[in-house]
Amino acid sequence: MIPWLTEPAFPPVTQALEEPNGLLAAGGSLEPHWLLASYRRGIFPWFSDGEPILWWSPDPRMILRPGHIKVSRSLRKTLRQGKFELRVDSDFPAVIHACGQLRAQTHGTWITPHMERAYCRLHEQGFAHSIESWLDGQLVGGLYGVALDRAFFGESMFSMVTDASKVALVHLGELLEPRGFGVIDCQMTTAHLRSMGGEEIPRAQFVEELNRLVSPLPTPQDWRRPDGDS
Repeated sequence: MIPWLTEPAFPPVTQALEEPNGLLAAGGSLEPHWLLASYRRGIFPWFSDGEPILWWSPDPRMILRPGHIKVSRSLRKTLRQGKFELRVDSDFPAVIHACGQLRAQTHGTWITPHMERAYCRLHEQGFAHSIESWLDGQLVGGLYGVALDRAFFGESMFSMVTDASKVALVHLGELLEPRGFGVIDCQMTTAHLRSMGGEEIPRAQFVEELNRLVSPLPTPQDWRRPDGDS
């Protein structure tokens, strides 16, 4: 039995269920203070339309290291060609909407209008960001996630053109590494992320790293500025 939350006082992640892996709690809100409190503890919301808000912290956790993203020979060729224009935070709402639309056409999506509004509010406050691939003036791929101090929590990515999301992920790593980010949280294990350098680590190690990388009161970041400060 998982607890029903009425305030952002999350139970220890060690209380998460083994099956389904990582389910920790239900209820609560997607207001910014709820989301910030969850992410810095290694917890994220994931639920389908019509369900209550469900909070998760799976074990193990898949992560990427900003300086160790694997680039295949074919992707390296695409990068050399420079056909994509890479932008940061130029159209966050379009990125999250495209992620939701693409997933809805395949296996269904948790990126409901409610979720879109919640993360757009986080973006307006300087905590959620998008990396975008543009081609001939059109948004064709990208990703979005939440940045707290020196940890980035990837949420979703989409691609309408071959390699568009992969190029955005490589650019994310190049942006994060010089800023001292230690981890990109991938949440769930996928073959695609593993092929790009994703690794599984124990949840306890992940939470320990977050305690080192994220302060109790993380500050907003303006990624459109070279130094990234608010």
